[in-house]
Amino acid sequence: MTKTLQQAWTRRGAWAWLLWPLSLLYFGAWQLRQLSYRLGLRAVHRVPVPVIVVGNLVAGGAGKTPLVIALVAHLQALGLRPGVVSRGYGRRAHDCRLVSADALPEDVGDEPLLIHRRTAAPVGVAASRIDAARALLAAHPALDLLICDDGLQHRALHRDLEICLFDDRGIGNGFLLPAGPLREPWPRRVDLIVSSGNLPEGTIAHRVQRTLAPFGVRADGSRLALHALAAGEGQVPPDLLAVAGTAQPEAFFEMLRAQGLHLTRTLALPDHAEFPATPWSMRDDSIVLCTEKDAVKLWRHRPDALAVPLTIELAAAFWGELRQLLIARGSQQVRAKLSSPDGHSPTRSAGLPRHQGPADI
Repeated sequence: MTKTLQQAWTRRGAWAWLLWPLSLLYFGAWQLRQLSYRLGLRAVHRVPVPVIVVGNLVAGGAGKTPLVIALVAHLQALGLRPGVVSRGYGRRAHDCRLVSADALPEDVGDEPLLIHRRTAAPVGVAASRIDAARALLAAHPALDLLICDDGLQHRALHRDLEICLFDDRGIGNGFLLPAGPLREPWPRRVDLIVSSGNLPEGTIAHRVQRTLAPFGVRADGSRLALHALAAGEGQVPPDLLAVAGTAQPEAFFEMLRAQGLHLTRTLALPDHAEFPATPWSMRDDSIVLCTEKDAVKLWRHRPDALAVPLTIELAAAFWGELRQLLIARGSQQVRAKLSSPDGHSPTRSAGLPRHQGPADI
């Protein structure tokens, strides 16, 4: 059923028009919710540091986690101390807690754990993001700002800057749920738009380039170059099993093939899927390739699985505009750091993975 809906969301066909009346009900509920915040019937909570929200309007993942990692790394390079708050989607626990490097993904969520391990930035998770924000600032009062992962529709947390991310699906057929993929009407006002795909004419967006690193990383931190897995002429290709529990697993598989790999098998799992011990604990001759997000769960059963990092590149114009927005809307502490002679933009590509030891993915 999910696949049928996703296909229906690409165009305004029979299924979309059949579900369109339900979209009107969804729109009415959305309007009432917006009105309740405008009238003060629902509270909008502030925290004492600036908040950057990274989100998307289309149902399903759009690559927010790599963008959050890139933002954290860039801000750290500027001398700022960012923290990250998240709902921790897919975790079994519902309490508010801080993420540690040895946390279990089922307790804190696979994406928050990945963000913490990749950036070493403090990360807090809670069903209510304001609870996560308060807990994080109480534990780390020196933080300069917070990045809210996937919080564009979470109006309860005040935000100073909104970044909206689109992938190659764009806005689909333009309908609201369930007739289309949109969580709220588009266009809507946001501060920065980042896209890896096509958007409606007139939409100004910063282009993001996504590529896989040319290596995979095992649980012990050791690397293997992907070209070593590509069979040469006359050679028997290795048995490669590619696994992805993401919103768009086929995109990961295609990127592996673009690296010259012949995938013997592929296993597409639902986003945030669990990895039970069986059959992963059964060793065979297959070389398992997975995403970084999956690795935080899969490595417990297959420490030899190769997590292939995803890197993203954004042009200097994006980072320049982000900096100007932070100077205009940030706290005095943030403005002082960004305006100082040392607060220059780093020249390296954003989002490059840090692989310095077993703690990194």
